[in-house]
Amino acid sequence: QVQLVESGGGLVRAGGSLRLACAASGRTFGYHAMGWFRQAPGKEREYVAGVNWSGSSAYYADSVKGRFTISRDSAKNTVYLQMNSLKFEDTAVYYCAQHRINDPSATQAYNYAYWGQGTQVTVSS
Repeated sequence: QVQLVESGGGLVRAGGSLRLACAASGRTFGYHAMGWFRQAPGKEREYVAGVNWSGSSAYYADSVKGRFTISRDSAKNTVYLQMNSLKFEDTAVYYCAQHRINDPSATQAYNYAYWGQGTQVTVSS
């Protein structure tokens, strides 16, 4: 089993920044891709970003490309999502997830085996 716990969410004004963290515990963190998803009220969960097991490759949804950066620190078993130039439409609950193998470009939620409980990000306009 893998346990994922997100932190770093909060309320921020449009144009501001937040850094989310996802701490993993349990087995097999190191050789799986990790992803961030988000879900706004009344909308489906959507892929935000993914990073491969080594941290050498990252992928982003078009809506966040150039503003968000995903990274991982395997020594700390932690994945980060740096969010800059936040927009009102970035408001959502953000979830981290561990991919079943190592495909950080996988955008469908069913490809991810473990999920955190989510952290709320609210961007005021």
